[in-house]
Formats: sequence, C-alpha cells, structure tokens
Amino acid sequence: MAKFDLHLHSNNSDGSATVKELVEAVLNSGIKIFALTDHDTVNGVNEAVKYVPDGIKFIKGVELTCKARSIKCHILGYNINPDNKELTALIELGKKLRRQKLETRIKYLKDVWDIELTKEELDWLYSRKSVVKTHIANILVKRGLSDNNVDAMKKYLDGCKTGNTKFDGEIAIQTIIKAGGIPVWAHPLGGEGEEHLSEEEFIPKLKTMIECGIQGLECYYSRYSMLEIEFLIKCAKENNLLISGGSDWHGTNKTVPIGRLNTEDIDIDSEKIRQLYKMLQ
Repeated sequence: MAKFDLHLHSNNSDGSATVKELVEAVLNSGIKIFALTDHDTVNGVNEAVKYVPDGIKFIKGVELTCKARSIKCHILGYNINPDNKELTALIELGKKLRRQKLETRIKYLKDVWDIELTKEELDWLYSRKSVVKTHIANILVKRGLSDNNVDAMKKYLDGCKTGNTKFDGEIAIQTIIKAGGIPVWAHPLGGEGEEHLSEEEFIPKLKTMIECGIQGLECYYSRYSMLEIEFLIKCAKENNLLISGGSDWHGTNKTVPIGRLNTEDIDIDSEKIRQLYKMLQ
C-alpha cells in the first residue's frame, strides 16, 4: 500500500515547516507520493526537488484562492511549471491583492480591537512571500490574546471585510492548464472550520465548477467522513472527474497530522487515485 498526500503547506505560505522540514515529515510518515501546494505561491517547489530521494514521487503544485462566478473556492494545480509566465503573472497579482487584504486587517485590528502591531511584527508580516490570517493570528496568540490561532482568527479577524481579493476562478483554472497542470477543486464540501455543504447544496455548485473547467475533486480529505468521501467519489465518477486527496497539512499551524485523508484515520492506498496518478507520471 503506497501512501499519498497531495495537499501540503510549507512556511512559504501559512504552514509552519520549512520546505526541507516538510520533506522530512513526508519521509518519516512513509508517504510515497506527495505534492507541495502552498497558497498562491510556487516559491518552494523547486527547492523541494533537492530534498526528495529516489523512490519518492514529488508533484509540483499550488493552491489558488479563487471566486468562480459566485463560488468561493480553492483550486489545486498539480504538475504545474512554476516558471510559466502566465502563472507567474497571476501569482504576482495575488501578492498585490494579499498586501491590500493585510493592510485592511491591520487597520481593522487597530480600529475595532485597539490592537496596534509593533514595528517588528509589521516587518515580519511584510517580509513574508504570502501572508494569510494565520500569520496575524499567530502574533495574537504570542501576545496572549488567544489560546490558539483558530480562535484568534474567529474572534479578531473573521469580522473584517476585505472585499474580493480572490482570483477569478475560470482564469485561475485556465492558467493552471496553460502551465501544464491539472486543476482540482480543493475540499469541495468545505475547508477548515467551514460548515460542510449538503448533497443538495453541492450539486449545483459542482455543475458551475465543471463549467469553469475543473478537472478533478479532492475527494479524500482530513476533515471528511468516509460517507462524505464516498459521495464525492460518486460525483467525480459520474462527471468523469479525476479523484485526488490530501490532508491540508500545515505543520503546527493546524491539528491535522500529515497523511490524514479522512476523519476515521483509515489508510488510503494511492491505487484509489490511479487515474490522476497516471497523468502525473
């Protein structure tokens, strides 16, 4: 049984581990097939290649934060060329959008909560290649304002309206394809801390995502029960979509263990994603 995990984050986005530490965690867990899919950046994928030994399959990836028509979603891109000009241009646009969002959140903390970040804290945030709520939340935890970053985000940041700073989903999907990649809808029933969609809510959204060009679904996911996974697999097969799976591991920034692909902690053989894996060879 070959273990896989196609959804991992390093500290190039909102994970806690360096790229080298991430690869070490993969090797220690017995995973044989893995992807690095940082949020809106590909900075770590070429570095990861240096640490991957023979016998381990590494997939260069990315996770783009999008809005596909009316649907807020994350799109995973597998086997992308990180040096593709169109992908690079899209990611540069993303940096500008994230900078705007960061500045809105900093102002919100000051205006609403009377929390003013220090110069050192601001310098650290601005020095990062990709800043998300987790980074700000970690600062608040260090200050003793919350027990963990999830609670910190809910209390201090979730009320902040940042406007639409997401990529257009159709453009993101087509950019992934032009970069040689396969676009897969990440955690389609809902991600970390989100209420999961019912079957009735999901089906029309799936129709829209197919129209936008999605080619696969992340059916196996650390926060999904086996019943939810079976439903997603059924939908994927009925619509000729590829089946993927990942833990959405963020190191110590989330409680999910690396390689966890369902809530029951059942081992999933890479044979379950055979069609996708063949395309990633």
